[in-house]
Formats: sequence, structure tokens, C-alpha cells
Amino acid sequence: MKQIIVKSNDSGQRLDKFLQKTYDSLPKSMMFKQIRKKNIKVNKKRATPEQIINEGDVIELYLGDDLLREKEKHFDFLSAPKDIDVIYEDENIALLNKKQGQLCHPDGKEYVNTLIASFKRYLYEKGEWKPEEENSFTPALANRIDRNTGGIVIGVKNYRALKILNEKIKKREIEKYYLTIAEGKFKSESETLTGYITKDESKNLVTVSENEIEGSKQIVTRYRVLDYRDGLSLVEIELLTGRTHQIRAHLASIGHPLLNDGKYGSVHGRFKQELYSHKLRFNFKSDAGILNYLDRKEFEIGDCPVRKRFYEG
Repeated sequence: MKQIIVKSNDSGQRLDKFLQKTYDSLPKSMMFKQIRKKNIKVNKKRATPEQIINEGDVIELYLGDDLLREKEKHFDFLSAPKDIDVIYEDENIALLNKKQGQLCHPDGKEYVNTLIASFKRYLYEKGEWKPEEENSFTPALANRIDRNTGGIVIGVKNYRALKILNEKIKKREIEKYYLTIAEGKFKSESETLTGYITKDESKNLVTVSENEIEGSKQIVTRYRVLDYRDGLSLVEIELLTGRTHQIRAHLASIGHPLLNDGKYGSVHGRFKQELYSHKLRFNFKSDAGILNYLDRKEFEIGDCPVRKRFYEG
């Protein structure tokens, strides 16, 4: 018999989801069967797969050791770069300034030189995260941005905060603003653009159309021109939907590709777009639990590289 005491970072999850994350060797169908047969109990009582587990609950598994091999804990993150730019931090989250050119997560080729690995190393070396003592939780990023886009990414330190942030992002209660240098002079100083985006997975390329077509998703992009010089515009973008390459493709579709974004039509032809997620505002419209203190708070990267490059030429 295996006994697990639920910790704070496991609390609030469904029993089946927790067991799937904890045990590599327990097939999903077998797990459901053993719950039905009462070979998996919570607090010595019959359990259900969808049951929410809470801190201090005792899970008992009357199963063979061959079905209860825990996932191996790898410490590859200790090889990740130590340089990490934290612009805000508390007991639940850290706002990270991701460098342009850095991956948020592994991509199949690069596994260690990523923001998530550096964030794990940062918390581990501070003593805030002890993977050997966790059942299933690892630090996570609540949002992600493209490799060649820099800016604010939300690092999350515990499961309760991650669950809340995932919900708030889905409900668009976290506002994200980007700075970009776009080619040409805009006819309107500000506008809300709408359209439909279609992704070609094989080419990692999207196209924007005015009308809905099969497989497309609606996009809404709000822009405001801050300045203009030498044929280039400094533009702030508010993402009202968050689709792959949305800003790049949407501005290109109205004749204003991002500077150095050769993929979407920049005449300068490079493939390192001038785009930075420079500001984030928490604008909760419903209860945020342990994160209520963040409501109406705004965070901005003052020394934004895109703004500097615009004025320095």
C-alpha cells in the first residue's frame, strides 16, 4: 500500500489529474478501474476521479509497486543560465523580462537554455522550490511569447496561483501591451483592428483575412501610434486576443510590417522582429483568491530595448 499526504501545491486538483502527473506507470484506464474498485481511497473513504483533493488529505493506493513508479525528477535546470531579469516578485509570482532570442520552453532542439529552466534554477537556489519534496508541481510560466519577442512573462511559484492566472488569462482579465517599430506612417493614430487568422502548421506561418474562413480564428488588435520618424512608427499594441504571430501578421496585413520581420514582409528582410511585451496590467473582474492584491496593479519595463532602438536609430 502506498500512502500520499497532499501538500499545498497539490491542493485544488482533481484526484485523477494528480495521479496522472505523479505516476508514469499507472495507465489512465487502470486508474479509473482501481478507483471504482475502491483500491484508491481518500481519507479512508471511497473516492471519485473528479474529486478535488485538499491539503492534508491522505490518498491510499492498494496497488502493486509496478503500477506506482513515480516520475523521475530531473535536475537538468541546474545547467540553465543563471542570469534572469526579475522585475517584480512576491510569494506567488515573479514577473520575468525575457530576452529577445530566448525560448520560453524547450522546442525539441533546445532543452536547457530556456526561460522556464532558468526560473526553476532561480527558485531552487533561493530555496523556494524543493522538487524532491513535491508530489506533482513544478514552477511554470502562465504565458509565453515568441522566441524573438522579448518582454514580460509571468512565472508562477505554486499551483493555486497558476490555476487562478490560467483562468484570468482565459477571461482576458490580464491586459498585455507591446511596443513595436512598424514600417510606414499609419493613416490613423489609433484603431482597433479585427480579422481572422489561419495557421499553416508545417510552415509556422499565419495569414490574416477580413472574413471568416474554414479553420480560422477571430483576432482583435488595438494599436496606438506613439511617434513617427524616418519612415518608421513607434506603436503600442494591446492584444485583445492572443493568437500565434497575431501582432506581426495583423499589422503586416494593413501594410505596416514590423521592422526586421522578414517573415511577414519587412523590406529590411531580417528575421528578428522589433517587438517587446513592455507592459502588463492586472484588471480582475471577478474574485482572484490569493492574488486579489494584484488587482489594478500595472508593471512596465521602463528601459524597453525597442523604444531605445527607435530613438537611437
